[in-house]
Amino acid sequence: MFSKANKADKAQELSAPSGAKAPKAASLIGQDLVIEGSVSGEGELHLDGVIRGDLRVERLTLGETGHVEGSIQAESVDVRGRVIGSITAKQVRLHGAAHVDGDITHEQLSVETGAFFQGRSLKFQRPAPVALAAPEPEAQSA
Repeated sequence: MFSKANKADKAQELSAPSGAKAPKAASLIGQDLVIEGSVSGEGELHLDGVIRGDLRVERLTLGETGHVEGSIQAESVDVRGRVIGSITAKQVRLHGAAHVDGDITHEQLSVETGAFFQGRSLKFQRPAPVALAAPEPEAQSA
């Protein structure tokens, strides 16, 4: 009736409401690690090491020692390190230590003083609103 298992089950139910995803911990690639190849995932990544390949995650934080040689696709990208390749994200922030050599496609871009950026800044193209055509006048027979 009052067992420990029941208390643990109730605590778990209270901490994670039904239908809600439990928060995921960010993954960390340390500065002593080099990855040759593409990396993808649905979570958050903090990169202090090197990735030579394309990177696709939900959120990327590139530390000062972090280095990416390839394209980056994410919802949000914070750059303090070095990127040689394109970045495509809704929100991109280049901090003072950032070095980016490539195009950035974004909705929001912020560049701090001291950041290096060589490439094109491209806004996401929103679809043009569809204009409703006026009805054509009916032809009258004489």
